[in-house]
Amino acid sequence: MRLAATALAVVLALTGCGGEAVKPAGGAEALPGPVPAGLAPRPAPPDAPGAPAFTGALTDGTSLAAADLWAQRPVVLLFLTSWCTVCAERQDALSELARAYRDRVVFVGVANDDEPAELDAYLRAHRAEFPVVVDADGTISRSYAVREPAAVVIVAKGGALLRGWPGGLDASTLDARLRELVLG
Repeated sequence: MRLAATALAVVLALTGCGGEAVKPAGGAEALPGPVPAGLAPRPAPPDAPGAPAFTGALTDGTSLAAADLWAQRPVVLLFLTSWCTVCAERQDALSELARAYRDRVVFVGVANDDEPAELDAYLRAHRAEFPVVVDADGTISRSYAVREPAAVVIVAKGGALLRGWPGGLDASTLDARLRELVLG
């Protein structure tokens, strides 16, 4: 019964007044465009470990392979949920930072332990215009040793794991770390 009610809630949340489907936030439309000409991110240290590669479904069901993204440019993974108060406190500024870096650094949300309608409402409320992978079983989170949100991870172009922060970061600190670690 709960599953049926959840499915109905998602359908209602994703349907407009005229019965037209509204695409969920964090889907394929939020994927980056072409790599900007002249983008030359700082190379990763040679001893940096590789980031755990993963494939997952975005909020709209589109498949995303993280390695395809970091093959072309640096990636910031934002581990978040709609019920995380730290996430909510920081998300507006992080969303703005993601827009500022658009196409140079890809921000990817990883949402675990969340209801689809609540996650969609959260992403819309905080103007999160980046792709969001639904980590329904927690496999991605565990591969990055994330026990609970918020957490932030920076992956260099090529897939080297540069740095991670359990508890997350505020936007100004993340901006400084991006400039230091990948955009130098």
